[in-house]
Amino acid sequence: MLGSAVSITVVADRESDIYEQFARRPEGVHLLTRAAQDRCLAEVGRLFATIDAWPEQHRETIQLSELPGRLARTACLALRFGEVSLRRPATADKELAACVDLFVVDVAELDAPAGAEPVHWRLLTTHTVATFADACRITGFYRQRWTIEQVFRVMKTKGFDIEAVRVAENGPFENLTTATLIAAIQVLQMVRERDGAAGRPLQDALDPEDQPALEAICQSLEGKTEKQKNPHPKGSLAYASWECARLGGWTGYYGKPGPIVMMQGLQSLKAMLHGWRLR
Repeated sequence: MLGSAVSITVVADRESDIYEQFARRPEGVHLLTRAAQDRCLAEVGRLFATIDAWPEQHRETIQLSELPGRLARTACLALRFGEVSLRRPATADKELAACVDLFVVDVAELDAPAGAEPVHWRLLTTHTVATFADACRITGFYRQRWTIEQVFRVMKTKGFDIEAVRVAENGPFENLTTATLIAAIQVLQMVRERDGAAGRPLQDALDPEDQPALEAICQSLEGKTEKQKNPHPKGSLAYASWECARLGGWTGYYGKPGPIVMMQGLQSLKAMLHGWRLR
């Protein structure tokens, strides 16, 4: 199931803090989960108090992206890390291992702005964390969780609504899910390049042969003001992302287009490109 990958890392939030997940981890799979339970340790004590007593190892400054209810900001984080052994809960299957050994990276924001909830992540992982570089690698992995959530959001109810599909056969459903995943990733590629910061080429998500059609469509979408002009170079992914945003209902004036707006625009754009090819 891993294909050609040497290993995979499953990144999850607090709802995946389940003992069975760690005790039954498949070979070749690493886990990274934000702790939700203040678990008993194998020897003595509890997880949270043990982590809190660890000395601060280093500090890291990161950019926190804008999320619903949170403005983008720069955050200074104190990092602690170490190894723990979690005791099997009394309610768990007695056939499971009596304990599991994990590494923990504790991330706590210092001097958060007034009124903002400070960042505090207790990250449980099967990856070895022995150095500051290892700890930063784990926090980097976890920070990708929001991108993963956005992919699922595009695939599910508010997006392509894959959950509403009534296909029972495994093969056809897997094919449809794979196609939906590819489309969702295309949408996220466009969202991430909406400002043109990375300078990605059009072929990351679309066929370069569609460039003449994109330029013609763009002329119909541009308005008279500067904010209603496509500011990105032709042939760039940002150029196509601007078009998708406009087709999805973004006016160019307020905020930045999100995944759902971009998805709706991409669907419209692909229909227009299909018509262009038929012509």
